[in-house]
Amino acid sequence: MHASNPPRVLLGLTGGIAAYKAAELCRMLIKHGADVRVVMTAAAARFITPVTMQALSGQAVASDLWDRAIDNAMGHIELSRDRDLIVVAPASADFMAKVAHGFADDLLSTLCLARECPLFLAPAMNRQMWENPATQRSVELLRGDGVTLLGPASGDQACGEVGQGRMLEPEELASHVMAALGPKLLSGVQMLITAGPTFEAIDPVRGITNRSSGRMGYAVAQAALEAGAEVTLVSGPTSLAPPAGARVVPVISAQEMLEAVNAHVGAAQIFVSVAAVADYRVRAASERKIKKSEQALTLELEPTVDILQAVSTRPSPPFCVGFAAESHDLEKFAQEKRARKKLPLLAANIAQDAIGAEDNSLILFDDAGRHPLPRGPKLQQARALVRHIATLYGSRS
Repeated sequence: MHASNPPRVLLGLTGGIAAYKAAELCRMLIKHGADVRVVMTAAAARFITPVTMQALSGQAVASDLWDRAIDNAMGHIELSRDRDLIVVAPASADFMAKVAHGFADDLLSTLCLARECPLFLAPAMNRQMWENPATQRSVELLRGDGVTLLGPASGDQACGEVGQGRMLEPEELASHVMAALGPKLLSGVQMLITAGPTFEAIDPVRGITNRSSGRMGYAVAQAALEAGAEVTLVSGPTSLAPPAGARVVPVISAQEMLEAVNAHVGAAQIFVSVAAVADYRVRAASERKIKKSEQALTLELEPTVDILQAVSTRPSPPFCVGFAAESHDLEKFAQEKRARKKLPLLAANIAQDAIGAEDNSLILFDDAGRHPLPRGPKLQQARALVRHIATLYGSRS
């Protein structure tokens, strides 16, 4: 972000009924202290007028690639050069395809191609359009190019259908944007994060696992990246798209996760163990599928290595952060775990309230005591956690 204050945002609007939400997004960004400049496509102006966006932003709305009022008639360059971030909301399927393939036939698409700042897109479209293979190819290209996609969400759509493709609400979009524009509290810090479940084989087709979705670990990785950290994410099997900018190391079993952590922990200054690692594995997994029979099946289990404790008890450990998911007596077990593993910080929650859910409620435990966080989306919780980590790490450093 530029040294100047306030943070400077270019808000782009493309054609779609969700354009009405951009008015509230603009208002909320300004309320958060941002300077907002608006650029609209011709299709966007069919849904909401430039006059509305001008009144809300307090600045003239740009839409014409050939506007002679702009210095040197180079609006596609000048309009974004002093911006810290571009967010396009709504971003239509057509616009996403343009950016993914480098087409630039109007002011907004040209601005995105000529930018020097991060680009966020908030997709908004009918569910069939979102699920169409062509759109998904655009999504993969955009993510590969470092473009951040915010959403879409699932829910009721203007067409009367229900499904994926709904634009995120203005409050959530504003939160993402302002977080990205926030201070880089962990700039240059190497962070190693584990996420997701592990899968312990019984035979070639069966295994022991748990209900962890990986969302919290991936949210911590996203928050750490926003804070300027260099992130290595060791992930068990999940269906989540990894945060853009993270180095991802996929694993399956607890042993594979241990080996991946050991391979990368030497370079890490902070280690955050979020993964729900299996406590036990089958002592002798069958190389062939076990056939069903009327007889009872007995499996002999052996404990896996405690990855967090193995890291925290190293001769020169990184700053270690643990997670505890308990079904009862949360504070008692969390404090015992923190002491036993010699952790400067531990985040705890009730397992049945958090596993698989999209929101969470955490209590942070450190040498100063307990710090409860209000329930909210996991990314919001992760950002608060990362701020706390940065404070403790900075004081120790």
